[in-house]
Amino acid sequence: MVTGASRGIGQACALTLARAGAKVAVAARALDKLEQLAAEIKAGGGEAFPVAIDMESQASIKEGFARVAKEFGRIDILVNNAGVTRDGLALRMKAEDWDLVLRTNLSGAFFAIQQVLSGMMRERWGRIINISSVVGEAGNAGQANYVASKAGLIGLTKSLAQEIASRNVTVNAVAPGFVDTDMTAVLNEDLKNRMKQAIPLGRFGTPDDIAAAVRFLASEDAGYITGHVLDVNGGMYMR
Repeated sequence: MVTGASRGIGQACALTLARAGAKVAVAARALDKLEQLAAEIKAGGGEAFPVAIDMESQASIKEGFARVAKEFGRIDILVNNAGVTRDGLALRMKAEDWDLVLRTNLSGAFFAIQQVLSGMMRERWGRIINISSVVGEAGNAGQANYVASKAGLIGLTKSLAQEIASRNVTVNAVAPGFVDTDMTAVLNEDLKNRMKQAIPLGRFGTPDDIAAAVRFLASEDAGYITGHVLDVNGGMYMR
């Protein structure tokens, strides 16, 4: 199950996991884009099921996951990728912008996890991968709400990893740096060049760079890794 799968990182994760042999349920609000993605996966010989979910709504999350469980059976791998931004300086940030970002990015991820936990624990196997961000580790001016949500995902990852490790369910996070997506496409070239100067590898990441990390954490090869934050940022932030 990949949330926020209609574009960018989520779409790349869905395609990569499908190529690795997973049946992939793809979730987002834009059902038409999900249907196109599912068709692409099926054309490549994979299996996919699109489901419209609004990650801001706990009721929508429950309904969507129930539909996937009915169609595919249990969910073994969950990629919490869905997220929104409502940037602004803290002094002038509207309460509704703070609430929307935290409710979607953090609470939505938590409620999604709740839908799969019992099945994973019963089967004694599962992979939960939360997509955080470099700004959740380093901070970023003008994004107090987004940074708080992404830092919260890291804390959630570590707490859950300790709770359910005894059932052979791993919980990890991937923290992307600047990635070529719709969110960065709107930036002007001067700003992009200045941002690249802060990246030792000298380029933005690609959605496939992030998807490769997700595929690894979802695999048996990562079975002894839990509670970890995997930085995929070209070296722009080193702990």
